[in-house]
Amino acid sequence: MSLRVANSLTLRITLLFATASTIVLLALGFLIRDSIEKHFEELDTAAISSNLQLAEQTLAGIQSNSELLSLANMVVAASTGDNKLAVVVFDRDGKSYFSLGGRDFPTYLLGTDARNGPERSAIWEENGKSFRGMTKMVPTAMQEAPTAVAAAAIDISHHQHFMAMFQVTLWWFVAIAALLMGFLGWVAARHGLAPLRRIQQDASAVSATNLGQRLSVEQLPAELADLGDTINSMLARLEVSFERLSDFSADIAHELRTPISNMMTQTQVALSKPRTADEYHEILASNAEELERMARMISDMLFLAKADHGLISPHSEQVSLSSEFGDLFGFYEALADEKSVKLKLSGDASMSGDKLMLRRAFSNLLSNAIRHTASGEEVSVSIKNPGNGETDIEISNPGEIPSEHLSRLFDRFYRVDPSRHEASDGAGLGLAITQSIVQMHGGAISVQSSGNMTRFVIRFPNKPVRSV
Repeated sequence: MSLRVANSLTLRITLLFATASTIVLLALGFLIRDSIEKHFEELDTAAISSNLQLAEQTLAGIQSNSELLSLANMVVAASTGDNKLAVVVFDRDGKSYFSLGGRDFPTYLLGTDARNGPERSAIWEENGKSFRGMTKMVPTAMQEAPTAVAAAAIDISHHQHFMAMFQVTLWWFVAIAALLMGFLGWVAARHGLAPLRRIQQDASAVSATNLGQRLSVEQLPAELADLGDTINSMLARLEVSFERLSDFSADIAHELRTPISNMMTQTQVALSKPRTADEYHEILASNAEELERMARMISDMLFLAKADHGLISPHSEQVSLSSEFGDLFGFYEALADEKSVKLKLSGDASMSGDKLMLRRAFSNLLSNAIRHTASGEEVSVSIKNPGNGETDIEISNPGEIPSEHLSRLFDRFYRVDPSRHEASDGAGLGLAITQSIVQMHGGAISVQSSGNMTRFVIRFPNKPVRSV
């Protein structure tokens, strides 16, 4: 169960949704935080620069030390901000002219490097509070001190307190929002995967007795419509295969029941009273005939089973098709003469294949054509090379097969006329075997029946067959 939960698509989508939302919220929060911090820094820098500019303007008019006494009052009166602002002015030798605000500026801000260099800024802690300060070199009108250094600082504790509260609020908001977005993601995933649950419900209704059940593709979203069509196509193929398997099983039982029933009946009759040696011989001969028929049927079934699983590989040799059909015409000449059926052969071609298998396939088609041709008619075999690298063989005879039987003509044990069930008709496996042999040689076989003419067309590719 834990493995199934870990592999849950809903859980994965929920976690992905929550993670993506959390990352977006964090990125947005950091962006807002940095923007606010930059805004506060700009405000503080503007306030400090304003007072440094005031000090610069004031010092520019100072010509003697006696005028320094009025400098502090002028700065206090004209400086911006409130009592959080601190200003100190000293000469380049470190002598302080005046100090406003009582701040202890850090030595690295007021050191020799600061007094001899460009404008500098710094942040420091003092008595549990934070300050931001700046220094700037300013000119004076005094001959003994032509330049001085002005330093200003502002209390930024309230800004940092605000940012600390903002970050706490941000983390809480992100945590709660992540949980909320995770829940919304779970709801969205459950709703979005609802069609899959409907597919599961419809598929669970499919059983051996209900193979006609199909998925409602019309109710599926576009992303799952192709999947639904594929599953319906698979179910249709399974239904057809299952029906054919059921029919095949029933046909096997029927085909085996008849000879076994005949042998049992004959044997029971023979044992009912004493018989002569000739009578026993006749009964045994009849049983042997039924056993031979069963052996042929089992052999054919075994051949088809091996062919289905790719356990038969045809030998490769050059086969003259006209020569093969010539030999078959000679073999079936007596049967054709008995039915007054003419045999006609036209064309010639050679191909690579298993001669014995091909002769068996051609023999099945030719014998069927002769047996189903009326007296005085003609069975024709045409061998052609269309010029597209293939060889076509057409076996035609007068007569028409109803169209409803054509699609199942190559099914095992299938007969167009079930009432005809003679030993000479075989077990209904001939065309199935023929199709398997043709497919083993990379070919295809089809049947056409119209205009009182039935044609079996075999098409072989002109390429060598892989030999064992």
